[in-house]
Amino acid sequence: MTMSATTLQPDGVRSPRSRVHMRDRVQALIRGVGKFLTGFVGRVTQSIDTIGRSAGLAGEMVRFTVTDSLSLKLAGSEVIDQIWKLFKVTALPALLMAVPIGAEVSVQVGGVMDQVGANSLAGAASGLGVVSQGAPMAAGLLMSGAAASAIASDLGSRSIREEIEAMRVMGVNPVQRLIVPRFLAMLAIAPALCVMIIASGVGAGLAISANVNNVVPASFWQSFGAFATPVDLAFSVFKAVLFAFIVVVIASLRGLEAKGGPKGVANAVNASVVLSVFCIFMTNLAVSQVQTMFFPARLA
Repeated sequence: MTMSATTLQPDGVRSPRSRVHMRDRVQALIRGVGKFLTGFVGRVTQSIDTIGRSAGLAGEMVRFTVTDSLSLKLAGSEVIDQIWKLFKVTALPALLMAVPIGAEVSVQVGGVMDQVGANSLAGAASGLGVVSQGAPMAAGLLMSGAAASAIASDLGSRSIREEIEAMRVMGVNPVQRLIVPRFLAMLAIAPALCVMIIASGVGAGLAISANVNNVVPASFWQSFGAFATPVDLAFSVFKAVLFAFIVVVIASLRGLEAKGGPKGVANAVNASVVLSVFCIFMTNLAVSQVQTMFFPARLA
């Protein structure tokens, strides 16, 4: 009778075939871990490189803005044209977003205040909610959605048609010629959008409070003025301007680096919107924390 070799192996001793199989599994595991680490390090390196290019583009934008303004070489007509184009695509959505924001704050907070008998503080909710957080965030999201897509699609279309390279060959800096006017236009419309949203949102909150929650308008404005300080308004406008700066840098960089035809332009627009929204949320958190640390909320 024949017996297999495995039955004759002593306990704790593996056959050569088992040792080879185990060695192959260990080598495959090592290769998988090495591939993962290589990809992770590559992603981190690419992210750091992207941040560096963004910082370089931002510095170049600021430099050309200052030098062209002082030397009177700034294309004023192009700036005005870009202001009008960007304002057209953001003004109406800003008004449409502001009304629900103000109404939602009044409805949600008004119900709680009505239960505790503090209807006179309805204006404070609009002051703290709309002015401090709602207006700059709404302006930033509008700029990241409408303005960023417009800038990225325009610059991306020029990139895939090799217009950007042609400008560099002719000695024309695309940052100075194309991006600086859009940068100044975004800085111009950002405070206007923020103020429009504040006015519309607070007006909607007043209408809801007076007609639904039976709040006296004078009491609404008194509590609004007591809690909404000029510092809150200044920080709100500052956030909107900072968001505009971030949106222009991200959209311009993605547009200039667009490759691969129409699909590359679509990817650049998509990446511009997503990255802008993420950076806006993180920046708003950081600025709000700084405001809370150095300018704590108190009665005006």
